[in-house]
Amino acid sequence: MVGSPSLKEEKTSDPKEDAVDGVKTDEPKAEGGGEEAASSDPNNLYRYVQADLFTSEIFKVEIQNLPKFIGFNDLKKFLEKHRLNPHKIKLFGKQTFAFVTFKNEEERDKAMKMVHGMQWKGRVLSVRLAKPKADPMLRKRERDEAGSAGQPPSKRKEAEEDEAPLSIQIANVVTPLWNVPYEEQLRRKEQEVEGVLQRLAREIGNTNKAMLPWLFVQKEKYKRMCCPLEEIRPSPSQVEYRNKCEFVIGIGANEEDKTIGFRLGKYKGGSCAVVGPSDSIHVTTEAKRVVSEFQKFIRTTPYSVYSPETYEGHWKQLTVRTTRTKQAMAMVFFNPQKLEEKELNVLKSSMKEYFTEGDGKESGVTALYFVSEGQRQSPNPEDLPCELVAGEECIHEELLGLKFRISPHSFFQVNTGAAEVLYSAVGEWAQLDKDSTVLDVCCGTGTIGISLAKRVRKVIGIEMCQEAVKDAKVNAKINGLSNIEFHCGKAEDVFQMVLNAVVSPSITAIVDPPRAGLHSKVILAIRRAEHLKRLVYVACNAKAAMNNFIDLCRAPSNRVRGAPFRPVRAMAVDLFPQTMHCEMLLLFERVDYSSKSSSEKPEEITQAIYSNTAALFPYTMKC
Repeated sequence: MVGSPSLKEEKTSDPKEDAVDGVKTDEPKAEGGGEEAASSDPNNLYRYVQADLFTSEIFKVEIQNLPKFIGFNDLKKFLEKHRLNPHKIKLFGKQTFAFVTFKNEEERDKAMKMVHGMQWKGRVLSVRLAKPKADPMLRKRERDEAGSAGQPPSKRKEAEEDEAPLSIQIANVVTPLWNVPYEEQLRRKEQEVEGVLQRLAREIGNTNKAMLPWLFVQKEKYKRMCCPLEEIRPSPSQVEYRNKCEFVIGIGANEEDKTIGFRLGKYKGGSCAVVGPSDSIHVTTEAKRVVSEFQKFIRTTPYSVYSPETYEGHWKQLTVRTTRTKQAMAMVFFNPQKLEEKELNVLKSSMKEYFTEGDGKESGVTALYFVSEGQRQSPNPEDLPCELVAGEECIHEELLGLKFRISPHSFFQVNTGAAEVLYSAVGEWAQLDKDSTVLDVCCGTGTIGISLAKRVRKVIGIEMCQEAVKDAKVNAKINGLSNIEFHCGKAEDVFQMVLNAVVSPSITAIVDPPRAGLHSKVILAIRRAEHLKRLVYVACNAKAAMNNFIDLCRAPSNRVRGAPFRPVRAMAVDLFPQTMHCEMLLLFERVDYSSKSSSEKPEEITQAIYSNTAALFPYTMKC
């Protein structure tokens, strides 16, 4: 799903790690580490900052003398308040400094100029340039070599794990629950969601004292959770369920050249070895066939695999999407380096011939794309030039009896069968009728809204990805729907305008945001829209979305206006068998203080809390 803010939080418990890179020394911190970073020395820890790929590390500053006890969100809001757009923020526990990166030199310089000398909570801030982090692969190698010289080595995997067959090693990486019975997998995931709801109960108690009486009852009823948790709904398929896989192209774990598959370990862990997906139980047979044929093709070419360590080579990644309708899309990512356009055209022609007339024809690829990924000026993959080499522009999928068009960059749930389970549950919970208007926020190709459109008066979708919006409009048309419209833009920019234009006695919002959750502006707009009474939140990472949940429920203030919401129902849906991930559904309803059937009014609740302190004290201790 696209449309979330790109800001990233980096966490570490030890600031000394950056001090090793020179970040906390008194030496001048020149951008990118100066000449050292630009060196061609293959052992240089900062070589990656050469302008081959986008990295915000070369636009990094250190902010010093921060107020004590501030958190990630505090610093993020402070910077955004002054119209600054950080890309990553890294804090160190109770330390009074932080590292912040930006997307380009202009934004970094603007931040340095504005923040340096600024006062915040009685502290005068100072800003200076900071070195990038050291390359994790080279750092690991350096430490390992130091360890072999008699110094303590860095932590390594258990010896028996390293000696296991490659099929087991890669299964432990990409499908870590492969050897756990499915019923036990579901139990563990349900337990994780239970923990999220227990934490949310505590957070609501901390941020909205008026809800305490209601919260005490809920926690007593539902094992310290803020609402009932329904039984987890399993995936119809536990193997070969992924309709989209992103495969790395690299050197095989046994030194095989030009291997397509999954990386055996993370680059930051010091591993670039690749293992093919032939034994991966979550990858479809159709996708494995595409990988096999593509591997044969690239091994016939004179171009080497791209190395994230040396920044040399060409072949980088293969993304494969498959559908129930037996269509397949393949997108190959290629770094052109200094190749002439003529040479690239010859390569694309040979690729087209191989997959339309040669051995690759048996792969079943119906849409073949070539993505030129060289010097990237933006961290957004959608900005990369994506050229159709052969076949159709899109592939098509069927879901809940409806047809959907999918373009290269459009979001579509990776488990089609489980997505049907998920969307059916959303429809049940939304309690819709012919007078209802549905706001489908972060709608992707329109799947949720389109699946509900025949039951309601109107559906309005909001999506950031232009390609996905085009698909959504086509999908509405091919399914014969005229009561649905789509708006392209970031949810935080478009939502308020769309909401203000809605005239309906019954509005329900359904949000299915990316992993990081909704932008705080969207949450604040939802809170202000008093006529919006019901919200279904689909979270692919409930822990990351926790701040959204808290802000929906927190007490009204100058910043957060409008009556709060309450969580009234929750459930997990297993979209990712063999892993610890799942989707979480959470139904929120607006607190209606004017209704007698609702809870007491705020002043009555407050009076109850303070007049019954003795009775409430034991519960308060539980919070």
